[in-house]
Amino acid sequence: MTDRPLTSVSDNDLLPRIAAGDRAAFAELYRRRRLDVYRFALHMSGAPATAEDVVQDVFVIVMREAIRFRPGRSRAVAWLCRIARNCARQRLERDRPFLALDENSQASGNRGLVLDLDPVADLARAEGIERVRKAVLTLPLHYREAIVLCELEEMSYAEAAEAIGCAIGTVRSRVHRGRELLAGKLIGGAVPTKTPKVAGGRCFA
Repeated sequence: MTDRPLTSVSDNDLLPRIAAGDRAAFAELYRRRRLDVYRFALHMSGAPATAEDVVQDVFVIVMREAIRFRPGRSRAVAWLCRIARNCARQRLERDRPFLALDENSQASGNRGLVLDLDPVADLARAEGIERVRKAVLTLPLHYREAIVLCELEEMSYAEAAEAIGCAIGTVRSRVHRGRELLAGKLIGGAVPTKTPKVAGGRCFA
């Protein structure tokens, strides 16, 4: 078992090795998950420099806090995503580069239409996912992270709930409300235009 190549070792098994000071295990986890963390942070912030900072923040914490990971209580992917989420939120709260949508007013004029519309699925196909990503950046933070995790990164509600640290029902309601806000923005108004393109894909798959 000890001679097994690190490439065949699960994330869950890498973390105890990192806690024990295994630099090769840390390098392997960084190799696997750096781009996942970067993509998540870029979806959340729209800023490459912020995303790079989040990557550095996350892996510094992993190196320091790996000893706290308990395989029986959490999965490594959810634990890592929770760190990434917290780091991204801290950066966004500090930098505040975007103005959030007014959740009580933006969707109100389109509420009847929104009920039958999934903007991430339908409008992305019709107009391109890039416009949706730009609109996501204007969502209030708690709705934004739910949409990023469940829609853009394709996590299940259960996975997102574990990463956020809340009930599945809370994630489900935030995704629903986030979709309403997105529909109001995409149907009724312009979205920011200066946002870098982000490759789609599943976060922490």
